[in-house]
Amino acid sequence: MAKNRWTADDLPDLTGRTVVVTGAASGVGRGTATAFAAAGARTVLAVRDVAAGERAAAAMSGTTEVRELDLADLASVRAFAEGWHGELDVLVNNAGVAMTPHRHTADGFELQFGTNHLGHFALTNLLLPSITGRVVTVASGAHKAGVLDLDDLDFARSGYTAVKAYGRSKLANLLFTLELERRLREAGTSVRALSAHPGYTASNLGTKGRNKYLVKLVHVAGRYLAQTELQGALPTLYAATQDLPGASYVGPDGRFEMHGHPALVGRSAAASDPVLARRLWETSERLTGVTFPLTATP
Repeated sequence: MAKNRWTADDLPDLTGRTVVVTGAASGVGRGTATAFAAAGARTVLAVRDVAAGERAAAAMSGTTEVRELDLADLASVRAFAEGWHGELDVLVNNAGVAMTPHRHTADGFELQFGTNHLGHFALTNLLLPSITGRVVTVASGAHKAGVLDLDDLDFARSGYTAVKAYGRSKLANLLFTLELERRLREAGTSVRALSAHPGYTASNLGTKGRNKYLVKLVHVAGRYLAQTELQGALPTLYAATQDLPGASYVGPDGRFEMHGHPALVGRSAAASDPVLARRLWETSERLTGVTFPLTATP
């Protein structure tokens, strides 16, 4: 069977659509926002560093807008949502941190779980009454190494490592999508929840605060081995615009899902567990104080 060779050139005309991409100042988020804007969408770059977002937006064609959003601070998430008016066709939960030392968000959550999952959990539910099309959450192949212990989210018992924390946050992204899609279907809405992962893509993710020689090695490897930002964005773009079932997971179709063109890919058994997904959702509501805003239909 021939592989799907879908590229950003295959994006439909998105004129009149509105898209929000979190973490769009660099990396895959910037590639994603660039492609959306080029296809005609009004593209909102939701970024922690507004100046960096404005530099990124200045290099894009089409209609762009930069708004401040710090996913590691629930007050910032609420302010962003409160400032939103009008319909939102696609929300891309792309932003994230990786491989950080054991630190905490403004609200006291372990930084990677708090930013990558809880920040996006709160943002999505707060914006959901305005969303008309898709919620695409960017996960990672690292989810397969993730273990989610809801009674030890700060690693007090198991001991913190950056790798374990990152894997856990990415597993949470997939479980969030699974339960969000279930709730959307229960509410009778046409909005769909999907996930994507970029494969191995050149970015600065996971390099902040690291040993300078390690960072240099990462950049050298990225120059010769990694996909470009736009190539890494293809699974997200595909998930956001193609006719796919809810809760689909899209990644590159190449070996080990490191490179290639977008295709449906597999996930771990833990990432497919509906009971764990529901427990994570209930825990996330309790921690953030944000609940699912839609009412189930009979």
